[in-house]
Amino acid sequence: MRYSHLFGKTTSNVTKKYDSISHELLMKAGYIDQVAAGIFSFLPLGKRVLARIESIIRDEMNTIGGQEIAMPALQPKAVWETTDRWNSVDDLFKIKSMYGKEYGLGPTHEEIVTPLAKKYVKSYRDLPLYLYQIAPKFRDEARAKSGILRGREFGMKDLYSFHENRADLSSFYTKVTDAYLTIFKRCGLIDVKITEASGGSFAKKYSHEFNVITPAGEVDLIYCTACNFAQNTEIAALQKGDVCPHCTKGSVQIDKAIEIGNIFDLGTRFSSAFDLTFTARDGSQQFPMMGCYGIGTTRLLGTVVEVNHDEKGILWNRETAPYDCHLINLSSDQEKHADAVYRTLLGKGFEVLYDDRIEISSGQKLMVADLIGIPIRLIVSDRTGRDIEWKSRTDKKTRMMTVAQVIEKLSLKS
Repeated sequence: MRYSHLFGKTTSNVTKKYDSISHELLMKAGYIDQVAAGIFSFLPLGKRVLARIESIIRDEMNTIGGQEIAMPALQPKAVWETTDRWNSVDDLFKIKSMYGKEYGLGPTHEEIVTPLAKKYVKSYRDLPLYLYQIAPKFRDEARAKSGILRGREFGMKDLYSFHENRADLSSFYTKVTDAYLTIFKRCGLIDVKITEASGGSFAKKYSHEFNVITPAGEVDLIYCTACNFAQNTEIAALQKGDVCPHCTKGSVQIDKAIEIGNIFDLGTRFSSAFDLTFTARDGSQQFPMMGCYGIGTTRLLGTVVEVNHDEKGILWNRETAPYDCHLINLSSDQEKHADAVYRTLLGKGFEVLYDDRIEISSGQKLMVADLIGIPIRLIVSDRTGRDIEWKSRTDKKTRMMTVAQVIEKLSLKS
């Protein structure tokens, strides 16, 4: 993509005061555009990052046996009445059509996926079953804030599992936990804390949340400085500085955190509501145990920026960056050479953002590159001649390379 043709360029004319770093950087760098509080358009750069994050999630969900489906956001009132949640879920958007029918805009999909599974699950031989989707969700937030970290419309991966018994559910619960940690690591989030939290209207007793410490968070997290103990303050009786009840060595700290994922043991809450049964091995009719596993895809994108940035802009890793590299021409005399490099890289299958603008100063181009945050920068200038200057976004050192060397190095994924 030639930057001169890119829709949604960087801007420095931002007068609004944002309540999160990610909101400010994503707006300035041309990744998102705000339509209203909690409602955003994803511009080409943002859509590409979101697609890469979704691809990572698909990889890991497919690896553990998930099958991707697509379910409707528009959900009939009747299915929510079946589970007694039409009037108990406070943030459910409710819509009445001109023909008198009432619908909810799905904040979650238990009411859709359970009757769907009922049509196909008849025997223990049909279990376990893992169905997931990546789709928009809607929640009537009382206070949408922090950009895409808390929106009224947002992206989510939601996975639903169906099991013969609790032992099988528990085994899969562990697999999903490991898959989630892999997803977050691939996205550039290393220090993710798994916390116990009350299940609320979703689960029978407890759920687990995946949180990242950051001042932009809305969750008050209690965690140990010496081990992996962490709890949501909603169920904890500890105070800052108390001895960790898990390891008895470290002291607990309280900080703000962003919840980027959660998993729930649903038991038979929804299978019994919809009378979803299967013929067990002993011939009896039983309700399958269910689990629900969510990752906020747009929130995950915002969290990555919230955690990975510096004073100049965003710091993507290679798996989440919108392009494989950012090619910059700093000399009008080198335009033909830069164009040739661009065509060569495209021909080799690389995705390249090429700043081909002639009227923009070198300093401005480099500032734009820092703000956008693609991890690999390739510079063509008067001093590079027929070579290319390679620079990592987080490294002050540069290397002079031939085009062939650049291609070889870009082919290495780490």
